[in-house]
Amino acid sequence: MNRPIRVLIAKVGLDGHDRGAKVIASFLRDAGMEVIYTGLRQTPEMVVNAAMQEDVDVIGISILSGAHNTVFPKIVTLMNEKGLNDVLLTGGGIIPEKDMEKLQQLGVGKLFAPGTDTSVIIDYISNWVKEYRNF
Repeated sequence: MNRPIRVLIAKVGLDGHDRGAKVIASFLRDAGMEVIYTGLRQTPEMVVNAAMQEDVDVIGISILSGAHNTVFPKIVTLMNEKGLNDVLLTGGGIIPEKDMEKLQQLGVGKLFAPGTDTSVIIDYISNWVKEYRNF
């Protein structure tokens, strides 16, 4: 790769708990990735626009509010409308396994539950980018 993997980490909606997002951002940065953290209370539109402006390889959504079945489909729709077909949408938080499966069927990448070993997340992102991004 000619440059570091670029990851945008976002908190969408009214979910004000961002400790996990900051921890993941730190681990990704320590793994050599370039991380853009958008902060709290983002809208799906704000996230997708920031992803386009920052030319990211990955969008990571941290969600604890229970709004995952609304947030992720909206972001997928916006990504498709904007032509971000080669950007990984992943994330984690409090998401039941059956909802994770439904979201993956919509085009969301692997989703991670609290307590997932950070090396699993780093490996997943690194391998996905190597396989699907062309830079």
